[in-house]
Amino acid sequence: MNTPATLSNSMMLVLLIGATDSVAGALATLLMFTVVVGVYGLCMAPLRSRLSSESLLPVSLVLAATLAGCADIFLQRVALQWHQLFSLYAGLIGLQCVVIEHNGFFRRPVRNRLKLCGLFAVLMIVLAVLRELIGQGSIGHHLPEHWQGLILFGDGLHFATLAPGAFILLGLLLAARQAWTRTCDLPEETHHP
Repeated sequence: MNTPATLSNSMMLVLLIGATDSVAGALATLLMFTVVVGVYGLCMAPLRSRLSSESLLPVSLVLAATLAGCADIFLQRVALQWHQLFSLYAGLIGLQCVVIEHNGFFRRPVRNRLKLCGLFAVLMIVLAVLRELIGQGSIGHHLPEHWQGLILFGDGLHFATLAPGAFILLGLLLAARQAWTRTCDLPEETHHP
């Protein structure tokens, strides 16, 4: 088992489960994640070749903490209500930058990085839409201030908006993906006379 990959995936799981209780929260967290990781990658690109392996970790920690702190302050200044809900994830996003740096994410080809980030974004949005739809009966409830959202049915199953419901829904999504992409490995039957 690859320990850095497992740590990186478990850090992404925290964002998937914690920030996807609403579409607005998922989009805000995804925007913060994209900006912080993107700026981190741009800033670390010229530094990687100049830093020794011993100094790479402290420099990446300082840079990630600075960028996550700046994103947190910006979110607090622009949208205080979202800051109160999602300020916890700013520090986790900074920590995620350090973990994926150590995992070698930024040394991969750009196409592979974009593919992984795109898959994470799609999974985060799909999980947020499903959790909000099942949990509240509407989609996009908190996006604009004066919009009630797209109400599809009256009451939802509140359990879906909680963390255990998110784990169950994520497990169902992963099982559906596995069933969808599974190849038919059934052996051919031979008929004997």
